[in-house]
Amino acid sequence: MTTITPDVRAAMIAAAEQQLVASPDGDIATRAVCEAVGVTQPVLYRLFGDKNGLLDALADDGLRRYAEHKAAQAKTDDPLADLVAGWDDHIDFGRRNPALYQLMFAPRPRSHARARRQIMDLLEAALLRCAAVGALRISPNAAAQLILPANVGLVLSCIAQPELFDDPGLSTRTRDAIFAAVLTSPATEPEADPLAAAALRLRSQLAVSGTDALEPAEIALLDRWLERLTRA
Repeated sequence: MTTITPDVRAAMIAAAEQQLVASPDGDIATRAVCEAVGVTQPVLYRLFGDKNGLLDALADDGLRRYAEHKAAQAKTDDPLADLVAGWDDHIDFGRRNPALYQLMFAPRPRSHARARRQIMDLLEAALLRCAAVGALRISPNAAAQLILPANVGLVLSCIAQPELFDDPGLSTRTRDAIFAAVLTSPATEPEADPLAAAALRLRSQLAVSGTDALEPAEIALLDRWLERLTRA
């Protein structure tokens, strides 16, 4: 019986990615994956359950590499510039890894991959920094729900039909249009509801930097009050 080790699992994921990249239809054959690693198919079933489980594992491995890449990027003192760079970097990741990107983000029946949820968390963290300096019109979660579908949809469209979406300036114009709907410059634009805007900034800043001046229960209560003021 084959000894199942982390190395065997990693080798099967790597073999699946090689097949995926070479596949014209974005599919893989479990038998070929097993043959490439030198194991029998029951090993695959014990590790991943079925082909969908293997594809989910590959998508999650792609997310891990993407998150590591994001974590390695240096943050500047300008959260707006970092947000723009994050959009552009996401587009570039999709262009460099089209097969993996489609696996991570295109809907698949019975998929349990976590890529979209975890990328949303990374985006919300970037938007929280924008809110903390008063540069966000709406909550980080609401802004992320606008930005991520636009970002992902653009990449998937360009991968699926590059001849149709061939405008080199498309990503920049899409980004600027979406960002204009969620970002603001409080130094030059009046706020429709100054109290809600201040509550949003304070709530976001507390989430970013925290404080030792309050007990955890007091912080939780303050967060609840600020949330209600933001939504008022």
